[in-house]
Amino acid sequence: MNPIELEARYSAHNYAPLPVVLCRGQGAHLFDVDGRRYVDMMSAYSAVSHGHGHPRILEVLTAQARRLAVPSRAYHNDRLGPFLAELCRRTGLDAAIPMNTGAEAVETAIKAARRWGVRVKGVPDGRAEIIVAEGNFHGRTTTIVGFSSDPDYRDGFGPFAPGFRAVPFGDLAAVERAITPRTVAILIEPIQGEAGVIVPPAGWLAGLRALCDQHRVLLIVDEVQSGLGRTGAWFAFEHEGIRPDGVVLGKALGGGVLPVSAFVAHREVMDVFTPGSHGSTFGGNALAAVVGLEALRIIDEEGLVERSRILGDHLLARLRGIRSPVVAEVRGRGLWAAAGIDPRFAGAREACERLLQKGVLSKETHATVVRLAPPLVIAREDLDWALDRFEEVVRELEQSGQRPEAA
Repeated sequence: MNPIELEARYSAHNYAPLPVVLCRGQGAHLFDVDGRRYVDMMSAYSAVSHGHGHPRILEVLTAQARRLAVPSRAYHNDRLGPFLAELCRRTGLDAAIPMNTGAEAVETAIKAARRWGVRVKGVPDGRAEIIVAEGNFHGRTTTIVGFSSDPDYRDGFGPFAPGFRAVPFGDLAAVERAITPRTVAILIEPIQGEAGVIVPPAGWLAGLRALCDQHRVLLIVDEVQSGLGRTGAWFAFEHEGIRPDGVVLGKALGGGVLPVSAFVAHREVMDVFTPGSHGSTFGGNALAAVVGLEALRIIDEEGLVERSRILGDHLLARLRGIRSPVVAEVRGRGLWAAAGIDPRFAGAREACERLLQKGVLSKETHATVVRLAPPLVIAREDLDWALDRFEEVVRELEQSGQRPEAA
């Protein structure tokens, strides 16, 4: 069997990958088993913001792996403290708890918010409520999919945990109406990634901050995809000059080689955790701490935030400059863009398959949106080459005309 057949035979069918078998990556490029090179316009949903095989990441990874990789958190290790200190310095918050995947960090934030509500705000135990946004994507655990508004994420996985109230994304008045004396937190993505890179109205985050201050509610932002330079700022919340009470980080924190995540918060929030109340076998291990710290340093020292801002403006300008009925809408910020494909011409999956044939790797979301989010290290000429191929796909779809079923 070839690799695709083997995967189909032995893997759960919880993904529908594009028909390419990758075997190597370097910078903003990926290579398949036949040696063909592709421009990576996905960067593993921001997990590879540093590019594939960044030499500094690989150097610290291999050196630390030889020295000490996974001691138990039953003991101290000499790598964790510097990593957490840098996380707190960057976010402007006081303390952090390291985890592995983004979903684990979100679950940690939920636990922290609930216990803060009980022990600090005085909400009765078991009655705490968290406000979330419709269209959210915070992970795949049963708690998280329980407050998703996407039926595909929920179907057959219940019963779900209570205590969440969903309101329209970007609707400040709806948030205010949803706040009750039992509300302990508002948990939101500052830009919704999986929903199609949905940017909220200007002033929405600042408005949430004001509401939280008024009602003594925690503002927790999920920056697993949007953080660490993706939007042209260190964190997307900085675009409105606010400071949340807690931040969830992941993906790019692992430098493209490890799952590394964290929940970072004010000391009042973090101090609700006591020995035995929360933990993780692998969270905060020495190897992850070294990689996470180096990932933060590289973003700073290689100017990847500013690079994302400048190239992101170019990316969005080029996409918005494509005059075609095939492109229904363009959204984004920094090196994070979404091009809506008019379903009268094609589905976004077909557009991504055509891009694949031309040497560009992307992925659709919600059937009508092509996401474009390359590694932050991408060269401008590679970005332009990929955008040229995208425009070729658009022209091909336009020339093929409307699909009969949509005409």
